[in-house]
Amino acid sequence: MTGGLHGAPSPVTGGQPAPLRRGDRVRLVAASSALDDLERLQNGIAVLEGWGLEVLAHPEPLRRWGYLAGADLERRADLGADSPQEASPAGAEAGTDQVSLLACIRGGWGAARLLEQPLELPAGWLLGFSDVTSLLWAMASRGQGGAIHGPLVTSLATEPEWSRERLRDLLFGHPLADLQGEGWSGGSATGPLLAGNLTVATHLLGTRHLPPMQGAILILEDVGEAPYRLDRLLTHWRLCGALQQLAGIGLGRFTGCDDPDGEPGDVSPGPARRFTAEQVLRDRTADLGIPVVAGLPVGHEPGNAALPLGVRARLDGERGLLQILS
Repeated sequence: MTGGLHGAPSPVTGGQPAPLRRGDRVRLVAASSALDDLERLQNGIAVLEGWGLEVLAHPEPLRRWGYLAGADLERRADLGADSPQEASPAGAEAGTDQVSLLACIRGGWGAARLLEQPLELPAGWLLGFSDVTSLLWAMASRGQGGAIHGPLVTSLATEPEWSRERLRDLLFGHPLADLQGEGWSGGSATGPLLAGNLTVATHLLGTRHLPPMQGAILILEDVGEAPYRLDRLLTHWRLCGALQQLAGIGLGRFTGCDDPDGEPGDVSPGPARRFTAEQVLRDRTADLGIPVVAGLPVGHEPGNAALPLGVRARLDGERGLLQILS
């Protein structure tokens, strides 16, 4: 395996970017699926502008190439690769000031395609989740700080106040509150924090874009994956040794992942024909001998707590807590 699966954990060598200040500039990034709802985008922009940030208007927010938000070169340009994005603040001309935050518009599919060629992301913060996991983990794999697993621009306005304030605190350099979940397996562990979508992250296994797993605290979430598919994904992680390398594992929300047909089954041997998503998650993590915390407020529902990748975190399986240490 490549990507540091069996290697020692590597800290974020460049450290985290400087905290944002009022007046800092935000570039909108369409790296994944095409957008079809401008209102949600505008609502998210309003939240960022309410924090005193200057959001550069995307030149083509409805840009489309098939199901993608533009051809690969166009989407790479949004990230500052290959060519600069031609964008300016509403009602003003763009200057040469550095962009401090790349905020992804939506998820879906397509970000991983951008990693087929060398992709150097500019220094600063990158915000998103779901399909954006590919870009966040690519940053973490090369020791680049600034990756934030958190709300997309199109989901930001629907987040509860505590979640929006948490993201604002993270970006502006304030301490983050602990996250409460449900302890499934006792003990506590510390290590570099990773967070991502299970399906997307699984497809990074065996690539150079996989961050080191050894000693990491890994937070996973997903949406719309039936229990047998969750089983298949997690079994792949086990077969390649990835889960066994972790110091702790946290589980966010697995939205729409229960089988709608029939009654829930039982993990124990017997005549049951189906499992719930929770039963699969418990079964595939129960024998790892590490802290496991489930029910963390992370994932595809409002209340998607922002998490900075690469920082040190503590996972407490007794109290069901995730704490950001640095």
